[in-house]
Amino acid sequence: MNPEIGAFEKHYRIGELAALWGIGRESLRKIFAVEPGVMRIRMGRKRSHTTYAIPAGVAQRVYRRLTSGM
Repeated sequence: MNPEIGAFEKHYRIGELAALWGIGRESLRKIFAVEPGVMRIRMGRKRSHTTYAIPAGVAQRVYRRLTSGM
C-alpha cells in the first residue's frame, strides 16, 4: 500500500467496522492488531489504551480475505 495515498483516504475505527460488518469489536481488534497499514495510537502508562485508525483500502483487503474463505 502506498502510504501517501493511505494518509488521505477515509479511516475507520474498530467500532465502526464492527457495526458495518456485524463482527465483535474484540475479534476485529485481534485481526487488525497485526495488519500492515493500520495506524496504532497507544495512550496511557499504567493501563494502555490503543486506538486503531484503519484506512479504507486496508479494510477492503481484510474483508476480501475474510470472505474468500482463506
